Amino acid sequence: MITFQTIGGGEEIGANSYYLYIEGTGIILDTGMHPNKTGIESLPDYNLIADRPVDFIVISHAHQDHLSSLPYAIKKFPYAKIVMTPQTLDLARLTLHNSVSILREQMQHDKNFVIYNHDEIDMMLRMVLDYPYNTPFNLTGYAHDGPVEVTGEFTDAGHILGSAGILIRYNGLAIFYTGDISLQTQSVLKKAKLPDGPIQTLIMETTYGSTSESQLRPLKEEALNLAKAVNKIIGQGGSVLIPVFALGKTQELLSILWKLMESGKLARVPLYTGGLGRKINKLYDKNRFIVGVNDTDLELVKIPQETLLRSIKPREVFKEPAIVLASSGMMMQGTASYRLAKHFLKDENSAIFIVGYTEETTTAWRVANAMRGKTVSLHEQGEAIPVRCTISKFRFTAHARRKDLVGMVKQLAPKQVILLHGEEDAINWVGSAILALKQGVKVFVGSRGKTIVIHDE
Repeated sequence: MITFQTIGGGEEIGANSYYLYIEGTGIILDTGMHPNKTGIESLPDYNLIADRPVDFIVISHAHQDHLSSLPYAIKKFPYAKIVMTPQTLDLARLTLHNSVSILREQMQHDKNFVIYNHDEIDMMLRMVLDYPYNTPFNLTGYAHDGPVEVTGEFTDAGHILGSAGILIRYNGLAIFYTGDISLQTQSVLKKAKLPDGPIQTLIMETTYGSTSESQLRPLKEEALNLAKAVNKIIGQGGSVLIPVFALGKTQELLSILWKLMESGKLARVPLYTGGLGRKINKLYDKNRFIVGVNDTDLELVKIPQETLLRSIKPREVFKEPAIVLASSGMMMQGTASYRLAKHFLKDENSAIFIVGYTEETTTAWRVANAMRGKTVSLHEQGEAIPVRCTISKFRFTAHARRKDLVGMVKQLAPKQVILLHGEEDAINWVGSAILALKQGVKVFVGSRGKTIVIHDE
């Protein structure tokens, strides 16, 4: 029997983690941590599979909501082998160590939540098995009782550096987990490369399933819209704060802004970037001849950048017009984007530009939906801050558009589709669109705790 179970994430953009059981072999797909929750609530419920075999933990990419509970998973299942791409392993060395500092700050008053330490991360990552794209590897468990071995293979997901779709083959069946996937070319990375079909079961994200095509303009058009808006702010002597994730969005926006400056479409002003983002820039550059990038001549570290130190005084980024790429993208408390937002909101000449997906529970969503002349609180019990700056929203997505998700179903011709990683409206739209294809596809929603039978012969 082959079954699938959601142990975290599912019907939300959160602590993504899923369990695949194949004839005695147990595989966890991703070990995320919810970026907008703390403590136990931020973790997948690994107790759901406490009595099941766990032979492998396979990681699709290094974003927090797919990776960061890996130390907790390995404590629960110490004999599991960890598998990821070499690029994800390099990124994990940076992001997991960075998470230690964030967790210590967030959980300093919660003695019941044990925070992993740097030595534990180093020891864990030394055990990782890393495989490049399109290289088959063995996923057969110790107690496997099927007639043939289980194999896995990573495909380029085009989402961030090292991101991968996970193709699992067993006894003539193919199961494909997309992870986070981009089916449109970005500024830095080429679009995903899908496996050859047909696929028995497609397990896919639906992040932008409820977002119409009219809301997601082509990259070049949106870049020009951004340039026009930034130029206006710079022209009036203001600065622009752009909340970004250190991994992925920083590199993408840095590339977009620099190309606009070089082409003369954007005024040349100082670009501020943070420490972790700059370290990740180096990894992008190091791998630019190995993974699918659009321009191997572009080196992110050579783009002129000012360092956004934690100790920097807000007046520094206002002394002359500047663009500040500050993490986090969701503007979580204690991060640079959160701290700087308090000052930008009060400056009538400056602006805050939101450039990606925001959840309703986050500060980024509050700011994105704030109105000039009103007030906004950066968190539920926070002070009401007057909104004097310009606030605008742009869409530079590293996730598949909904037409691309439906197109992927057409191309791979699965018999079953399991929908994940999306809010209710997104999942419902994608599910209805798949059923409307009339290809005889069975559609399931990967609700947390729910077990779905993929194959029972």
